[in-house]
Amino acid sequence: MTSSNIKVIGFPGTGLLPLFVGIDKGFFEKRGVSVDLERTPSSMYQAQKLVSGDFDIACSAVDNFIAYQEGAGEIELDREPDLFVFMGSTQIELSFVVAKGIECFEDLKGKTLAMDALATGFAFVLYRMLDKAGLKPADYELVSVGATPHRWEAVQKGVHAGTLLIEPFTGQARASDYKILESSLETFQNYPGQMFGAMRGWANENRPAMISFIQGYLDALDWTLDPNNKSVAASILSANMPQMPDKAVAPALEKLLVPETGLIPMGTVDMNGLKTVLEIRSQYAPQGKTLTDVDKYLDLSFYREAISTR
Repeated sequence: MTSSNIKVIGFPGTGLLPLFVGIDKGFFEKRGVSVDLERTPSSMYQAQKLVSGDFDIACSAVDNFIAYQEGAGEIELDREPDLFVFMGSTQIELSFVVAKGIECFEDLKGKTLAMDALATGFAFVLYRMLDKAGLKPADYELVSVGATPHRWEAVQKGVHAGTLLIEPFTGQARASDYKILESSLETFQNYPGQMFGAMRGWANENRPAMISFIQGYLDALDWTLDPNNKSVAASILSANMPQMPDKAVAPALEKLLVPETGLIPMGTVDMNGLKTVLEIRSQYAPQGKTLTDVDKYLDLSFYREAISTR
């Protein structure tokens, strides 16, 4: 069987574990595809490289796909985006971690807060947290810093007063006695984490490779979620995230294996979570456009075919 090569770009984090496993254990190769995985430094870089064709598939916060499809992304793209979501990846817990010396929301007045980008879903989550605490936009300033490792470093150095973190960075913050003011689990009933998306043109032209990729990912996901494989999964996670302290691996993996805060069994798409994303984008995005049609951003036909022929 001739192997198709698929280039995937995703955010650094434990949610990439099934991709690590799929590559390491040969699940993609068994399905006839090889996968090259790159970590993105920011959502802007990821969107630009996906739309330009440098990458085929992105694993990203679902709001990133929605934003660029709506022409509301942080940067102007070289070509017209035709993005869609085809499979779920993770639920997520976003923890609002603050710098040493910050004890409550009131202490954030006059401070800067680090985000990946200023008009994306995670920024909107933070806006909701700050609103809920009674702060107004004039009380603070959001600064675009990039992906989670960069934001966490900026908070540790005292450059910014806080940021939203995901695992394993939340665990590192907790272990170092950084205060967590709020979790997204307290703010929303459900908020989706990452999903898989692609350009429609590429996906339609490469449908067999798409189907094989989904099947290989689901094979790797099943293996990852099997309790019998936990110790090997921990080793694969550690090997692919060498910056993660050894003591952070086990708690990060525990969170990842719980559907409410980690990997979604069978890679299903959380429709209620998507509605939440559209609701807060409608409220906080500068365009002020009301978005309600979740089907506009989805094409689950690839996923359904992969499941039916798996």
